[in-house]
Amino acid sequence: MVNYIWAIMAIGGIIYAMFTGTMDQVNKAIFKSADDAVVLAISLISVMVFWLGITKIAEAAGLLHALVRLAKPFISRLFPDIPKDHPAMGYILSNLTANFFGLGNAATPMGIKAMEEMKKLSNSPKASRSMITFLAVNTSSLTLIPTTVLAVRMKYESNSPTEIVSATLLASILSFIGAILIDRLFYEIRRRKERRA
Repeated sequence: MVNYIWAIMAIGGIIYAMFTGTMDQVNKAIFKSADDAVVLAISLISVMVFWLGITKIAEAAGLLHALVRLAKPFISRLFPDIPKDHPAMGYILSNLTANFFGLGNAATPMGIKAMEEMKKLSNSPKASRSMITFLAVNTSSLTLIPTTVLAVRMKYESNSPTEIVSATLLASILSFIGAILIDRLFYEIRRRKERRA
């Protein structure tokens, strides 16, 4: 659906430019945007490599393992229908840890693996309770260091690129708590409907 919306907006803009005689400006904007996107993507690589390196160092030093151990009781309560030693739990914890350090791109493969493992557990064509909870929690993305946003702000020479860290942390904590509360609310509503049926 989103693809159709973007296609309609792009085609509509081009048609409007043709009728108003501003097609040259559209062409300039297209090529400038493409150039900016390539430059931005290349500049983001260095920041992502740096933080992935920091994560590898933290993993080698045992910090990530300690963080996973610290978070395991909370995660076990969040996903009660997943056995504690199941591979899905490891992927969930790895995904949340990567998101915590602002490494969304690194978190994606682990999130996909977690979903695959949860699908094996559920043996149902519908999304399981854990899958829904994981999607809500992963989308809210509790983030300590917004790596990508910092990289973009540094790329565009912000006077103080790190000033957003505290606001981002507060916003991500609130969205994380909100996601859990809404997930639990809808789970309870669905369970009551199933009892009545």
